Amino acid sequence: MRANHISGLAMAVTLAASLRPLTAQQTPPAPGYTPAQCPSCAEWNAPQAPLKVFGNTYYVGTRGLSAILVTSDRGHVLIDGGLPESADAIIAHIAALGFRITDVRLILNSHAHYDHSGGIATLQRASGADVAATAWSAEVLMKGASVAGDPQLGIDLPFPPVTKVRTIRDGEVLRVGPLALTAHLTAGHTPGGTTWSWQSCDAQRCLNLVYADSQTPISKDGFLFTKSEAYPSALQDFERGHATLEQLSCDILLTPHPSASKMLERLSPSGADAPPLVDYAACSRLAATARAALARRLASERAP
Repeated sequence: MRANHISGLAMAVTLAASLRPLTAQQTPPAPGYTPAQCPSCAEWNAPQAPLKVFGNTYYVGTRGLSAILVTSDRGHVLIDGGLPESADAIIAHIAALGFRITDVRLILNSHAHYDHSGGIATLQRASGADVAATAWSAEVLMKGASVAGDPQLGIDLPFPPVTKVRTIRDGEVLRVGPLALTAHLTAGHTPGGTTWSWQSCDAQRCLNLVYADSQTPISKDGFLFTKSEAYPSALQDFERGHATLEQLSCDILLTPHPSASKMLERLSPSGADAPPLVDYAACSRLAATARAALARRLASERAP
């Protein structure tokens, strides 16, 4: 249940402003992580006030790593958990918005890398929520380390393992009370990458939200998307993911790294009638950008 009624973005920002910023002393680095191993971690984990996206959807992540809360009076859904050291901030952001971590019933994941899955174990313990992911991602989440098929295997950092993960399939609809979120397999960046879609309403207006997983062809040195024995379906998976993003009903686009959709730059009180994040072409544009990045990567692999 909600701790109190939140009315609009202004109230969410006011509540968030009362939250004391997390400092380096309060958020120690994850065990085993060094600046050399993760030069971006400090920037990713920088403080960010929680924000209302639209209707019952809120941003509760850090400055560089998204965590999305979808709420209802019968329990909430949380997508992604940032770094291991992001979990305390996510819990505090949920409280600042007037909700309780113990009312989170389901935790979902975009892709099982340390910067989006690292805090899930802590968030699961704090909430008692179920965790759900695709089969490949579930294996990684429970191991706390990547497995065969990951283009970044060997350079992706380990993270606290999740004790139990429910396996889901492409197209499955997951429900918490009145909430219904649909899983779309958009693999390539990892073999288990998942995009999530749902509908949020504010008064009489309802919009389709999409949390699009990364489609970037990033890998360790020596990995070739054009001829990987460990991940032979990588190119087909990318192509399917691009097509999926183009076909989804997409009024508001959210991404695991908010910078990929310029979300935080655009999510601010504007006084306009339309929510500042509404962009009906955003998902198609993201697909086109990802397709172009993949083409450049493949050209570099095929160059003599």
